[in-house]
Amino acid sequence: MVVVHARNAWLKGLSPKENREVPPLKYDWAYRLKQERPALPVVLNGGLASLEAVQAQAAHVDGVMLGRAAYHDPYLLHQLEALHTGAPLQARGDLLRALRPYVEARLGEGLALKHITRHLLGLFHGQPGGRAFRQVLSEGAHRPGADWSLIEQALAVTERDADRVAA
Repeated sequence: MVVVHARNAWLKGLSPKENREVPPLKYDWAYRLKQERPALPVVLNGGLASLEAVQAQAAHVDGVMLGRAAYHDPYLLHQLEALHTGAPLQARGDLLRALRPYVEARLGEGLALKHITRHLLGLFHGQPGGRAFRQVLSEGAHRPGADWSLIEQALAVTERDADRVAA
């Protein structure tokens, strides 16, 4: 298997952030490799940040890899799983509540909530209440004794804001 990162970093003149945006993506390199070696599994990485982008590229290669997109919008992984398996999409809040046993087990082992919630901050990316969700978690997760109730508070804010938008 070969993983093709579709963007070359420019070692001089660009910041790390600019290197993620300025050099052009070269998906055609992966396409050509797949055409020349059809039996070789080719996986594409780089610049894939949406369900549509993944679908478009998956038509040309054997697989794709997500990096920052999965971290900044973890719901994208659920959308891709549902698309791949045919399972129905679940609400973000339901997915997070399903994580409760894991969270409480880690808290019981002495892990601070902040180490878990920092990976959840993007769950409501682009959704009503998303900013408030991040704010509740960011401001409270570092406090001693922070527990699952903080996550429920953050979820309540998103549900309140979603109801406001729907009204």
